[in-house]
Amino acid sequence: MRPANVAYPDHLRSEVECYLGTLRFSSESASAGLEEAMRYSLLAGGKRIRPVLVLATSRAIGREPSWGLPLAGAIELIHTYSLIHDDLPAMDDDDLRRGRPTCHRAFGENVAILAGDGLYAEAFRLVLSDQEGDPGAVLAAVRELAAATGVNGMVGGQYLDVAGTAAGGAAGLRRLHELKTGRLIAASVECVLLLAGRDEPDTIRFFNHFASELGVLFQIVDDILDVTGSDEDLGKPRGSDERLGKRTYVTEFGLEGARRRARESHQSARAALEQAVPSGATELEQITDFIATRTH
Repeated sequence: MRPANVAYPDHLRSEVECYLGTLRFSSESASAGLEEAMRYSLLAGGKRIRPVLVLATSRAIGREPSWGLPLAGAIELIHTYSLIHDDLPAMDDDDLRRGRPTCHRAFGENVAILAGDGLYAEAFRLVLSDQEGDPGAVLAAVRELAAATGVNGMVGGQYLDVAGTAAGGAAGLRRLHELKTGRLIAASVECVLLLAGRDEPDTIRFFNHFASELGVLFQIVDDILDVTGSDEDLGKPRGSDERLGKRTYVTEFGLEGARRRARESHQSARAALEQAVPSGATELEQITDFIATRTH
């Protein structure tokens, strides 16, 4: 159970939800079914950790959270695309996502693949069309977002996972998850700094350390929940990693070892955040503590 004093910035989540609800993708009736599938997965709910991180980081560096909404929306579009493709029979073969049929179960595999492709493309259109900022800074943020989700980021990490080519031991497992899960979470912080034109070396270094550690923490807790969580809380059957024979922090270090590493990662993330924002960043602190103690 999550400690009672661990809060979450639900006001930022609500802002994200309202913004996502306004997004439309199809300009003609012939492709309305594709938009339906895209929005079916995009609007399925959740804590919206990645876009909330964008808004919270914006506040931490002195910007209004709403300033970063197009970037936040784009990152959630990309995250949703990755979930749609992860659920496909060729990948994790999951029937449920957040308690309801996965996109390919609801619309068919062919439409689900296209829905994921569409969300990825629309993410970049959204940032380039709607995000305020110096053009050079916007391009820098988009470049980082593309890198974080490509062969040297999320997609590359997925390949290491399905192909089993990650190096052995703790370092190899960490690298796999830094790419597969951590890189997009880290981009949710780092792209904000690029967009704002922040170039103070110490601030960037501490924020990057915080973002990287937060991504690893998320994955360790995810691995723990795949073993200890309930189907109801997770919104899908637990034990899918074991069923697919995947390397996780639990298979590598045992349940208690994974919990110990989660505590260490949480402490490291909080310490880096304190150095990045000495005056305090309440919403980022709340997100960090929530990730460490989440139950789904």
